[in-house]
Amino acid sequence: MTYRVFVDGQEGTTGLRIHEMLARRSDIEVLRIDADRRKDSAERARLLNAADVAFLCLPDAAAREAAALVDNPRTCLIDASTAHRTDAGWVFGLPELAPDQRARIRASKRIANPGCHASAFILLLRPLVDAGLVPARAALSATSITGYSGGGKKMIEQYQAGDDPRLQAPRPYALTLAHKHLPEMMAHTGLQARPVFMPIVASFYKGLVVSVPLHHAHLAAGTDSAALHQALHQRYAGERWVNVMPLGDPATIDDGFLDVQACNDTNRCDLFVFPGEGQSLLVARLDNLGKGASGAAVQAMNVHLGLDEGLGL
Repeated sequence: MTYRVFVDGQEGTTGLRIHEMLARRSDIEVLRIDADRRKDSAERARLLNAADVAFLCLPDAAAREAAALVDNPRTCLIDASTAHRTDAGWVFGLPELAPDQRARIRASKRIANPGCHASAFILLLRPLVDAGLVPARAALSATSITGYSGGGKKMIEQYQAGDDPRLQAPRPYALTLAHKHLPEMMAHTGLQARPVFMPIVASFYKGLVVSVPLHHAHLAAGTDSAALHQALHQRYAGERWVNVMPLGDPATIDDGFLDVQACNDTNRCDLFVFPGEGQSLLVARLDNLGKGASGAAVQAMNVHLGLDEGLGL
């Protein structure tokens, strides 16, 4: 069977990557809009309603407008913006979120694609909150180091121009502590307190690592690094794309550094627990354009259509 797919916002970083993934497949007919009609609402509406699956790779307001153009009940929308990630009418497109999440994605025609930072954070914390090891009221902090491709075309152009010496150093941002991924980070982990979250963009194209430090004294009684690691291992046993690394990951410790880019060009997310005295450091690593964006969207499409999740990935 051939499925018709339209990418609204096909010229953006996420849209282009989705097109690359779909080009590998013989079961997909890609619907394209002429460049001079990209802002033509009638033409966009025609293509959106002609599609079996339509990806919205647009700013939030434009994604809401696009969703309102769809009246075909058979069209499945997968929104890559932040517009619908905490909307009760949309299913969160992270198949590994919970045991029933794939069934929910399969049944829904409205799927909200997770954010890159949020995907890493949620995959780390949701199993630990569900297991009662990390209290829902815990006051957490998180740091994310990411490649500049996550900033979209404008930021990519700034970095690749190479004429601003400030871009040679890592750049912390979202210093108002109100990053747009925070609502979904809370909603889909079950955390009740907003984490203190600081992302950092650095001078490499792609790759992302989120780290969350934990004091065992603030966790459920008797929780240590081994218990945290075991909870992650049990939750993701058999998962194709989530890889729980050995406790303390000796290979990383021996090398002395964590390779932020080791998941690039994959749909994989690696999870680590690094133990210390009375403390643990949780780390999640993924490709911010793969499992953190376009790869996640294609995976969600495959789940929705009942196909092999790895098609195109």
